[in-house]
Amino acid sequence: MPPLARPGLLRVLLGAGKSRPGMSEGPVVVGTDGSAGAARAALWAAQEAALRHQPLHIVCAVDLDLAERLSDGTARRVREAARSLLAEAAAAAADRAPDLVVTTEVGREPVVDSLLRAASAVPHARDAAVTIVVGSRGMGGFSAMLLGSVALTQAGQARCPVVVVRGRERPSSGVVVVGVRDEGDLGAVCFAGETARRRKASLRLLSAWTYICYVGSMAPMADAVRGAVEAKAAASTRVLGSVQAEFPDLEVTEEVVRVPSRISSCWAHAGPRTA
Repeated sequence: MPPLARPGLLRVLLGAGKSRPGMSEGPVVVGTDGSAGAARAALWAAQEAALRHQPLHIVCAVDLDLAERLSDGTARRVREAARSLLAEAAAAAADRAPDLVVTTEVGREPVVDSLLRAASAVPHARDAAVTIVVGSRGMGGFSAMLLGSVALTQAGQARCPVVVVRGRERPSSGVVVVGVRDEGDLGAVCFAGETARRRKASLRLLSAWTYICYVGSMAPMADAVRGAVEAKAAASTRVLGSVQAEFPDLEVTEEVVRVPSRISSCWAHAGPRTA
């Protein structure tokens, strides 16, 4: 298998919370539409599935509601194109991880529904969490695959971990960064910890706060900010203790940072050092 690569800033978005500490990690489901972003997502998914010793399932969605409005000949060509894209993605995955078990599926529903159904249908142990992988941009067209809005919708509706792969492959920095608020994020933190363990990386807990929360009451602002920072640090430390107990051999650090109001600033702060 080629050396581990970092596709830009890898964002892990946890769905509605079905993943939890103690769950093993199951198969990987990835969407494709033939775009460059989808190709990178499929390669990352193949590598991730191989590291887990789990199968990879590749889905190309063809919305039947749309297909029914097409002529028979056009609908047939759409389905043939989807099968061709799946064959290309499967071949690339097999090249990245030769011993990987790869299956494919032409989804017969809209993109998000196809991936969610595939994730629930793929065989896996009851205590294992399936992971859905998508790219951040796609081709659009008949599959409308992997647009940013699709990725966000997927993360919002899924009851399993969702990974959004962004950017181009670069050598790993050896660090996995996870955003932390409090103990409610422990499921996502443990997912990140397991990812770091598999990839022989360290784990960094990143907790952020912003002045925007305290605008409007300037007099007590200093005390409020001081209390907020202390609360953030205490919550991060509690999560740190739980992670160290779960992964005793993993190098884990924590950091509390102040950022502007936009959440993207937090990831910009972390980006150059993430795995």
